[in-house]
Amino acid sequence: VLKNLDKNMNKTAIKNYAIWARKELIERVTRKAYEYGIEKNKQGNKNEETINEKLLSKQEIKQRKELIQKINENGFDQVMEEVAYTWFNRFIALRFMEVNNYLPNRIRLFTNEFNEFKPQILEEALNVDLEGLDPQRIYDLLQANDRQELYKELLIASCDDMGNYLPGMFTKINDYKVLLFPDNLLNNESVIGRMISDIDVNDFNVQKEGQVEIIGWLYQYYNSELKDETFALLKKNVKITKERIPSATQLFTPDWIVRYMVENSLGRLWVEGHPNDSLKANWKYYPEEAEQEESVKEELEKIRSEYRKLSPEDIKVIDPCMGSGHILVYAFDVLMQIYESCGYTQRDAARSIITNNLYGLDIDKRAYQLAYFAVMMKARQYNRRILTENIQLNLFVVDDSTALTATAIEYIANGDKKLRSDLQSIKDDLTDAKEYGSLVNISSVDFDAIDRRMEEIKDEPISMDSLYVQEHLPRLLRQAKAMAQKYHVVVTNPPYMGASNMNGSLSEFIKKNYPDYKSDFFSAFFVRCSQMALPTGILGFFSPYVWMFIQSYEKWRNLLCHQKTIETLIQFEYSAFEEATVPVCTFVFSNYHVNKRGCYFRLTDFRGGMEVQRQKTLEAIANHDCGYYYEQSTDNFSKIPGSPVAYWAKEIMLAAFTKGVCLSAVANPRQGLITGNVNRFVRKWYECSLTNTNFNGKKDDESRAGTWFPYCNGGNFRKWYGNNEDVVNWFGDGFEVKHFVDEKGKQRSRPQNQQFYFQSGGTWSAISSSSFSVRYFPEGFLFSNAGMAIYANSEKLKHLIGFLNSKLAQLYLSIFNEGLNYNQGDIAKLPVIFENTEEVSAIFNRLIVISKSDWDAFETSWDFKRHPLV
Repeated sequence: VLKNLDKNMNKTAIKNYAIWARKELIERVTRKAYEYGIEKNKQGNKNEETINEKLLSKQEIKQRKELIQKINENGFDQVMEEVAYTWFNRFIALRFMEVNNYLPNRIRLFTNEFNEFKPQILEEALNVDLEGLDPQRIYDLLQANDRQELYKELLIASCDDMGNYLPGMFTKINDYKVLLFPDNLLNNESVIGRMISDIDVNDFNVQKEGQVEIIGWLYQYYNSELKDETFALLKKNVKITKERIPSATQLFTPDWIVRYMVENSLGRLWVEGHPNDSLKANWKYYPEEAEQEESVKEELEKIRSEYRKLSPEDIKVIDPCMGSGHILVYAFDVLMQIYESCGYTQRDAARSIITNNLYGLDIDKRAYQLAYFAVMMKARQYNRRILTENIQLNLFVVDDSTALTATAIEYIANGDKKLRSDLQSIKDDLTDAKEYGSLVNISSVDFDAIDRRMEEIKDEPISMDSLYVQEHLPRLLRQAKAMAQKYHVVVTNPPYMGASNMNGSLSEFIKKNYPDYKSDFFSAFFVRCSQMALPTGILGFFSPYVWMFIQSYEKWRNLLCHQKTIETLIQFEYSAFEEATVPVCTFVFSNYHVNKRGCYFRLTDFRGGMEVQRQKTLEAIANHDCGYYYEQSTDNFSKIPGSPVAYWAKEIMLAAFTKGVCLSAVANPRQGLITGNVNRFVRKWYECSLTNTNFNGKKDDESRAGTWFPYCNGGNFRKWYGNNEDVVNWFGDGFEVKHFVDEKGKQRSRPQNQQFYFQSGGTWSAISSSSFSVRYFPEGFLFSNAGMAIYANSEKLKHLIGFLNSKLAQLYLSIFNEGLNYNQGDIAKLPVIFENTEEVSAIFNRLIVISKSDWDAFETSWDFKRHPLV
């Protein structure tokens, strides 16, 4: 059994530190801006040479101008946030490297050898050899005993020096970020001091399984308050801006879920073409394949023959929403195992993995930096020299095409019309890509021709155009190529955002490019990732599980059932993942269709958090007879109306959909009257005058007397009869309700399905905290959306109510809806078989009499006569 890092890691301490550190850093950098005469709504003259009687150096004047310009472009708050997270990322990265002895000069930046907050670099200040560090300046600061300023100089120089080893994380900074470097970092209550004291040093230890988790949790918790602010704005109907998309949509994936997804996608792809029990022994979350039909085995053999042609260098793996790189880091480990099984040394394998195998995309620069760092640290774990080899990773923060100017296109094309057309296509596709990220689909272009032309430019005479192209475009073109190419494995935790929360431009983009999957960000990502994968590729996801049942995701389920093959799926308990606001699942599917039996884990009954879910998954993998492990073919879902992923449904249950008919074919389940103002139009019957209440209204009586009429409006769990307490104002055939409008003249009421008003039927509560229950009501009733109703001829109605009140109906309802909401659409899909109708009718009549007698025995019934004990 794997070590449980979630249990060992003090996530509360990490969360508290990350939230506090963000506030502290923003406050510190804001204070530094104030020292240079810059406030939120007051920047002053950008050419000032003296601020608060302090004469600025030429460098400070230049940095101050840059800061004012940046604030004018992006806003004060955004710039302060950017500077704060830049230093936070760097401090965390340096601490990680310090703990694991990865720092190139081996001099500890934050602690001494006993992990005390006594930076070794201060004691070694005169012996530190870093580019850009002025020895005389260091000597002067030592003489003046100015340890705070000395520490600042040493840290900035160390960050600049790290740019030689990790350029994706430590780009050299000599701009306004240096101007805003936080003061007093040697204090115990500083961001660094608290990092040392609050976070257990072992949580940074590379020898610990899942050690990269701390980077992901720090990143998520650092953004948690910003995420809360964003959701608070949503309640005020303020849409999510592109700057807030990362903090609002990203959710860190727990370590064992990452292992499950990667082992069952990347691991599966390799061992299906290169069987190896020793490799599979490393993968604790890899269930053995279910037994398949002979015809299925033959189909699978054709696909696996293609897998056998792959060498380790051929495999391409991408996380298109990579966040802090957790998935990529574990994919690195699995790839390392694959390489070693083929005889590669760890050193050569590490180099090959980051150049040939791993790809990642994200719209958040912070996430990109951490993912880049995490992958490089993983490579460093296997190859001591990797940081000095200047290797270019295939990880990208998604950029738009602004840098690909018309002049640059003409220069690169050099008269080649096809090349010009391809470059213009890339430019068009990447417009606003910073907001849309990897949802952008890059059109097919000749990247080989573009690469050849870019190589030629390196040998051309230096000009302004050639310098611009070489400086600004190689990375953008590499990004476009990464977004366009196909992958053997796609694994990701896609962003979650409902359509109602999207800003205008994002909403339009989704509607235009993913019209059938526009209800949520993550469903569009399902489709986009399928497009990124090769036809024989394998994909893994961690997502909300609403897609498995809800009608708005039916087109995705149909695509999954008819064109894909689910390999394995875990459905978690409703509230198991406390970091998510929705119930989640994780699943892996192949990008081709075969009638194959997949492996499913139904953990919905096991409360206690993700550790319980993890243990239950391991138990089910070890013991398929545990009671919550299922084997099911994706094809079987198509037999059910709406194709819900009801993997636990037995053959006899599925057969009922073939033998019987859908309930909607013999009855009318409907939503009813929405008044628009319950307090105005709905009363308890005993609150109204009996002379003004009509309990016996007839459908064919258009001159029905009275104002108040019986109203099916939900209520507590009760079968057969009852909950008849509410009445609704339907005076004059509902004139007032029908004409109820708001101050803008828009109708607030919705009197739907009026043709069924005053007919007898069965009603149920749309929302119930317990089992589903239906109650018969006679003529004279209206019904609501809280108390929906079903209508049919008399004998069929009795049979249907009898069926709906059975445990069997509850079992079938779980196929369509895992929640506690029972809508008419789900009821309509239930299979109905009419047998023994006379016996059912007789039982129904007896039950109605008993239930009505019970209801009428209390004064809450308008048919109450006297208490039965009197």
